[in-house]
Amino acid sequence: MLLDIVFNAFNGLIQGSFYALMAIGLSLILGLNGVINFAHGTFMALAGYFAFTLVPYTGFWGALVLGPILAGAIGYIVEQLIIRRLYLRDPLYSLLATFGLALIMQDLLRTIWGAQGLPLAIPDFLNQPVSNTYFFVTGYRLLVVALAVISTGALFATLRFTRLGVRIRAGNADLETIAALGVNIYLLRSANFVLGIMFAGLAGILAAGQLGLTPTMGDQLIMPSFVAIVVGGVGSLFGSLVGGLIIGIASGVTTAFFPAASEVVIYLIMGLTLIIRPRGLFGQEGLFE
Repeated sequence: MLLDIVFNAFNGLIQGSFYALMAIGLSLILGLNGVINFAHGTFMALAGYFAFTLVPYTGFWGALVLGPILAGAIGYIVEQLIIRRLYLRDPLYSLLATFGLALIMQDLLRTIWGAQGLPLAIPDFLNQPVSNTYFFVTGYRLLVVALAVISTGALFATLRFTRLGVRIRAGNADLETIAALGVNIYLLRSANFVLGIMFAGLAGILAAGQLGLTPTMGDQLIMPSFVAIVVGGVGSLFGSLVGGLIIGIASGVTTAFFPAASEVVIYLIMGLTLIIRPRGLFGQEGLFE
């Protein structure tokens, strides 16, 4: 029984890593751009398909690097053509626009790569378990957790020690003031949007290696990722990371006892968080209180 619990908890940790990467990207875009990006999950799938196309030419490691960059490039075009025009409007406009964009992009994915699921080839040595007892702990799953931690740490370092990061943090606090100081806030928002999309792209490639590729793969992760933001606290990137891991592990452990409740527990955690601490675990006071 103990091994079964550990097995499901570890599966939840992997799923939580995907939630966390998605939630961090969503939180970045929501914070500075003020956009509820419902196309985030489709950008995730897009990066996975880019990686699938690149693997025969660059190998898995090259595709892992280039896939998020290419998804970020498409995100930049979308931000320039669509999102930028909605910044001064009610947030409902961006929500509806990105929802429609997600549907259009999913149809394009079906047209280009087909509606059937596709496997993303990963190096054989990563599929090997690292222990005979804990057979479910493979090199690839450890890679997923490691990259989630490393990429998040790199983001925090960028926000803390680089000029771009300082401007993003300042823009989250007071966008009008930094605009008055001469910062090009449109360029800043573009860079921030691309950065958020790249996190979705990384999650997409890692998830594709674990779950396979489908045009709608992001739909399974987008809502739990929003839940992770609420649980961790809107406006807190660290909270998004923690929130994603919490709901992922909780869902995994619940599967060991009540499989039918594995998704319900995610929304139960969100409900309890909003009742006990409306701003989330690490959110700013006043956002929901």
